Amino acid sequence: MMQSHNDVHHLVSAPVVVGVDGPASDAALDWAADLALRRGRELRIVHGLDLAGVVARYGEHDARVPMLRETVRARGAAVVERAARRVGEQAPGSRVSTEVSESGPAELLVGESARAYRLVLGHRSASGLVGHLGSTLVSVASHGRGAVVVVRPDAGGESWVRRSGPVVVGIDGGPVSEAAVAAAFEEASERGSELIAVHVWSERDLGRFAGTSGPLGPVADFRELESEIVGERLAGWQEKYPEVVVVRRLYPADVVATLQHWSQSAQLMVVGSRGRGGFLGLLLGSTSNSLVQHAQCPVMVVHPVESQPRAR
Repeated sequence: MMQSHNDVHHLVSAPVVVGVDGPASDAALDWAADLALRRGRELRIVHGLDLAGVVARYGEHDARVPMLRETVRARGAAVVERAARRVGEQAPGSRVSTEVSESGPAELLVGESARAYRLVLGHRSASGLVGHLGSTLVSVASHGRGAVVVVRPDAGGESWVRRSGPVVVGIDGGPVSEAAVAAAFEEASERGSELIAVHVWSERDLGRFAGTSGPLGPVADFRELESEIVGERLAGWQEKYPEVVVVRRLYPADVVATLQHWSQSAQLMVVGSRGRGGFLGLLLGSTSNSLVQHAQCPVMVVHPVESQPRAR
């Protein structure tokens, strides 16, 4: 397997980590198990109990707390046991490890992301490990390391996961999208799929090229400049992954609507954790909200390698 980065996330020992919280996490669990098996990696199933939260809700001296702690521990153990059993039945031959932690889900998953090959989360509308774009998802997407993948079911509970279709990557004009491009090429290569590089621009970006406040010229000229930007972002990775067929798509349109449209046929959507003009804030706001809730395929949020901790 060709690695896109010589970093801790691509060590042979780096596992695929999935956070589980019962049947609502099954789509994410199945996706993670399939990925781990196909890439020859360990699948690490984790569950955060948030015992500190239990104490905080009832008070340290509440007589019910000891019993509640044991109840939460028992439920967590059952959740993880069920998940491991499901993987054993559906993906025999998988290498599986589990952990039930007293930490909260966000703290646990952010910590796990520091050494994970991929960190996989479910998404559901009820409260639990990952609520309706709740604090856990936002925290992990914001503070996680490496690649964080959100796999959600549709409104009927069916998975959006598909084995065919392209890998789609959203590209901005800044160097911080490099990690997302690298991950997208790696995924396309591993999956034997086409890579669609999507770049959305708007006329308000003209100021980046104009020496004055006046118009730069015809929109067609600006489109050519944007095409050159995309070419620069892809050039080195295309040489590294010559087997990957790359199709460039440029749109003078809304980034959310464009990526959502592509998600209808993609098997994976890849975006950077931030981009032009501080995309991190946008990603964890309207853009992330829309992609995570409405993208009809798993969404991978990739953090820049330079922001990741070194392997110990």
